[in-house]
Amino acid sequence: MSVEMNIIYEGGLHCKATHLESGATITTDAPKDHNGKGEAFSPTDLVAAALGTCTMTIMGMFAERADVNLAGTEIRIVKEMAAQPKRHVGSIALEITFPKGLTLSDDVKTKLERAYELCPVKQSLNSETQITVSFIYS
Repeated sequence: MSVEMNIIYEGGLHCKATHLESGATITTDAPKDHNGKGEAFSPTDLVAAALGTCTMTIMGMFAERADVNLAGTEIRIVKEMAAQPKRHVGSIALEITFPKGLTLSDDVKTKLERAYELCPVKQSLNSETQITVSFIYS
């Protein structure tokens, strides 16, 4: 299945990406440490956000099949850049916090944690990007 997007360079290191099927848009700016103003997501921020939203989506798919409501689950992401051997996303840390009062069996917790491994974005990142994940159950 293919998906079409259109990207327009708006100048000043800003881009606007449009998802053609839905019309949804995302704007980007270069990060402050790379000549930008940090006024929007940077392209590498979107990589980290894609990992987080993909992880949550895969977990959500499992949860729906298991009749578990994960609404309110939050993912905090910390992305760090690396300069060697060339500038790249060096690490991404995900901290997944489930809502207070959500009771999950050990079996469901294990399956949710395994769901992360199925994320296509994770599968697309190379070994130069260190990924850590922590799961916080209230």
